[in-house]
This record gives sequence, structure tokens and C-alpha cells, in this order.
Amino acid sequence: YHWFSDWSRDTMIALPGLLLTTGRFEDAATILRTYAYFIDQGMLPNRFPDGADKPEYHAVDATLWYFLAIHAYYTATKDTQLVRELFPALQDIIAWHQRGTRYNIGVDPQDGLLFAGEEGHRLTWMNAETAEWVVTPRIGKPVEVNALWFNALSIMAEFAAMFGYESPNYQEMAQKAKTGFARFWDTEHNYCYDIIDVPGADGSKTHDGRLRPNQLFAVSLPYSPLPPEQQKRVVDVCSRHLLTSHGLRTLTRSDPGYIGSYGGNDWQRAAAYHQGTVWSWLLGPFVQAHLRVYNDLEQAQTFLVPLFHHLSDYGVGSIADVFDGDPPFTPRGCIAKAWSVGEFLRICQIAFMTQETQQ
Repeated sequence: YHWFSDWSRDTMIALPGLLLTTGRFEDAATILRTYAYFIDQGMLPNRFPDGADKPEYHAVDATLWYFLAIHAYYTATKDTQLVRELFPALQDIIAWHQRGTRYNIGVDPQDGLLFAGEEGHRLTWMNAETAEWVVTPRIGKPVEVNALWFNALSIMAEFAAMFGYESPNYQEMAQKAKTGFARFWDTEHNYCYDIIDVPGADGSKTHDGRLRPNQLFAVSLPYSPLPPEQQKRVVDVCSRHLLTSHGLRTLTRSDPGYIGSYGGNDWQRAAAYHQGTVWSWLLGPFVQAHLRVYNDLEQAQTFLVPLFHHLSDYGVGSIADVFDGDPPFTPRGCIAKAWSVGEFLRICQIAFMTQETQQ
């Protein structure tokens, strides 16, 4: 609130916190079923426009978050009936990604990783643009997309074993993607590249080593493709350079492209949106990753305290879309954002309820 229509990426990220931690399991099941009707060429629509306009299919990650939402629902409810009902749709999604779908989205048979992107389009969650400029096109193999891809394959292997499916061999596909994921490790800086195999105009390929928070998903998601020592390095470098009191910066302050304040006209806001601006929803994956590496509930709780105070200083009772990257981290954008609230609820349940259970 007070803008944006229905976005499937936001829906799937927000669903575990908004519906599962609050016990609204029927609503969650209804949403997951409803989205299955709109799968087309192996993709969920990223946006349902207002009025009679057709759904828009222009996201590489929204469909992969669908697997995570279904897995979170199953973990919370053990509802095998819904998983069995949706399993054929999930199989179709994987098959489409193997043979290729819109916007050059498809699996590279060499390393088992997912490539995505075309000139003039923005397919990841870092999707700011103006009429003439895509700010972060991220064409190639983005790190969080492939962390999600590995998790989607691992989840399919889990579901296939549950139902006795042997073909295709999702576990084998997941293992190939995990092996390929080693290519993301930047040995010079000891963290993950943000994108690998970025195509150049001359046909060459390069890697984008800018320090962004997207690599956290390789640690925070249920299945990590990184070994423990690399998981710890990712958490540490993000903690040192990207973590703020209200979320994570989208770019390190030392980067020449960093913009520390989100404001101005449409062009200026688009330029800043993913070039340093803090996103509060990213605190969820950061705390999840930190817990995986350090297993320190008390430390995890301290990361969440500032957002409790924030509940009374902007959109009262809710959490803002974004914050400035520079102190004092002024809240900006929407006064209430679904995935910000959802991730806060989800991670609070883990950080606080887990401690109560242990006690």
C-alpha cells in the first residue's frame, strides 16, 4: 500500500510469513492453486494488471519462488494432497526451463545452471527501469536465480521420492546444478559473483563481481549449494558491507555506482532503487543465513529490534518498502509492503518462537 497491483514474485515471497506463520493455511492453499491456472510456457505471470489487461510474463525468479512457497506450505501442513495435485504443473515448469522459454530463460546443458535475459528487459527482482533505461538488466546467470533453481530441483527430488516418481531424475539434475554453482565463487574476493556468463557485444562472456545481497539466497534457502566455509564468508561479507539497521543495501557503499539516498524524480528514484537503497525484506534471508552459519538466536533477535521500533515511525503498524542506504536510513516508498511484513513475521517466528521451544 498504496500502490502496486498483484505480483507473483511478491506473493510467493510474502506467503510463508503472511499466511503460514499466522495459521491461514486454507488461504495459502487457495493462492497456490489459483496461480497454477496461470502457468504458461513454464512461467508464472509476474504481474496481473488492473482491469482487463492480460497477465504479464516477464520474470525469471517468480516461478522459482512458487516451488519455495509450496515447499514451505507442505513443511507447515504436511498436506500431501495439495502437493500431489500441483506436482504435474511443477514437472511442466522444470521441463519448459530445460528446453527453454521466454526471454532466453533456459538451462545451460554444460553446467546445469539457468541463463536468462534479453536486451531491454529486466527479469529479476532488481527490475527498476525508465522509459529508455533498464537500470540493472542482469543478463546472464544471476546468483539468486540459480540458488532458487537448485532449490526447485532439490524440492522436486524430495516430492518425487515421496510419490515414487523415478523419471526424470531430479536429484541428478540438482547435483549437476550444485556442481555448476561452484563457478559463482570469486576466489579473488572470497564471495559470490552476482552474475556469471554476462554476454558481451563481441560474443565474449564476463562475470559481474559487484557486492550485492543476492548471494545470501545461496545460504538462506532450504538447500544450500555452497560448502559451510563459503556460507560463512557470504554471511560475513554481507554483514560487514551491506547490513543496516532496517535491511540490506542493494550495493556496497564503496562501489562507484552506489546511490545512498532514494528520492527525486522518477529517473532518480529508478537509478537508486537497486543501487544502494536498503530493502527491509532482505533482512529475512540475512537472519536465516546468519542462523544457519552461527546458530545464535540471541544475535539473530538483535537484528530484528530496529524494525519493531519502525512499526511506529512511518506507516504505523507496518513496514516500509525501502530505506535510504545512508544514515539515518530514512524510510521511503510504500508505507506498507507485503514481502517486508511477511519476511519479518516469518523470521520473527524462527528467531523468537524457536527460543521459547528450546526453553
